[in-house]
Amino acid sequence: MENVRELILDILLTLEREGGYSNQLIRDVLDKYDYLERTKKAFIKRVCEGTIERRIELDDKLNQISSTPVSKMKPFIRCLLRMSLYQILYMDQVPDSAVCNEAVKLAVKRKFGNLKGYVNGVLRTAVKKKDSFTLPDKENREAYLSVKYSMPSQVLALLKQAYGWELTEEILEALLAVHPVCVRLPLGMKKEDRDAVVREMEKTGGRCLWTTYRENQFFLENADNLSRLQSFTQGKCTVQDVSSALAVDAAGVKQGDIVIDACSAPGGKAVMAAEYAGERGQVYAFDISEGKCGRIEENAKRMHLDTISVGINDARTPRKELFGKADVLLLDVPCSGLGIMGKKRDIKYHFEPENLPKLYGLQRDIVEKSLAYLKPGGTLLYSTCTLNPAENQEMVEWILTLPGMEQVSIRDSVPDRLWLERSKVIEKLEAVGAAALRDNSVLCLPGVMEMDGFFFAKFRKRKGEEG
Repeated sequence: MENVRELILDILLTLEREGGYSNQLIRDVLDKYDYLERTKKAFIKRVCEGTIERRIELDDKLNQISSTPVSKMKPFIRCLLRMSLYQILYMDQVPDSAVCNEAVKLAVKRKFGNLKGYVNGVLRTAVKKKDSFTLPDKENREAYLSVKYSMPSQVLALLKQAYGWELTEEILEALLAVHPVCVRLPLGMKKEDRDAVVREMEKTGGRCLWTTYRENQFFLENADNLSRLQSFTQGKCTVQDVSSALAVDAAGVKQGDIVIDACSAPGGKAVMAAEYAGERGQVYAFDISEGKCGRIEENAKRMHLDTISVGINDARTPRKELFGKADVLLLDVPCSGLGIMGKKRDIKYHFEPENLPKLYGLQRDIVEKSLAYLKPGGTLLYSTCTLNPAENQEMVEWILTLPGMEQVSIRDSVPDRLWLERSKVIEKLEAVGAAALRDNSVLCLPGVMEMDGFFFAKFRKRKGEEG
């Protein structure tokens, strides 16, 4: 595993020195080394993601046993100790002695031989102490939760203000749970075709767990490069979160509808909307850059959907030729992403509260300008992947102040299980005095629902309203 650990170390060092987001970097490395055995690729992914996700906790524990504070360590040593401690604490199948020995070898190989004794000493101490590390005192709730769930204090402050400490802890615990890939099969897929997809995935060692929220969608455990499977390349399945699919269900796209997806990348909602709209429908999928539009085009082509028209466009400057044309407008606006921290593990480290007012302004600008796309009687489906009420419930109240906009109940557009769990979310929100949910809205709350944090709300442009 020496070379594999070296790849992990290089990923962590790149993030340490250059910043960026880990999910793309890990994906690029796994694609480059796709020839590796499945178990080795899984090891790379698990250690990288786990080390990033639990960084605050790992640093706290290292500071309990190291004579040099983590903040004063050389980047190489800091990354090496973090990834090694993660294996010692969370990967029982890896012998502790092997973790220590391989870390020392890596230190020597990378010209840090003078610190091999230090590396060995810290990790051997970690092995002895792994069941007796301490957490901050529970009386200091912020420090305790920050270390236990590896959550930066600025994120904790926002969640605490919105949900109180107890509900915040439920959310944090759910975000740290395993998050398998979510696979959606095309609408109306026949049972024999569905079974063939499942058989192929299980042959590669995957395990398909059907979601009870909606048909033809499942969580895939132990996935090994889904993009290489025939079912995927032939457009017999796609990757889409349950929450995202439920939002498109709620939009109520009908055969022959014109749909505009103004912030579309990577295109999951546009693809599903095109399936609903059928051959007589048309979906216009826009995003702000060539790279993002390339991802939408790739998904549309793979799913054999030629009714999706992709174009580069800033949502703040809608295309005048489409004004008044949309039966359905999908607005999955740029957001703080606090609902998907369990999958995109370094979002929490990039969160900066001082940037939120600018983000709120961007969201409102996109909504206000994009409404020109809607026909009178047309539907707006607003969505985010965050848990921040200012981007969710408060945006609903603001949208309802805009000329011609009214709320539409989603009760008949979502499955019974989601509506029942939505009631539980409302009870929890009411118990802590949090922002309420209107009948047109769903807040998917981790810990209550088996999905990412997500929000969507449905509106209608009143008939007789132009522009």
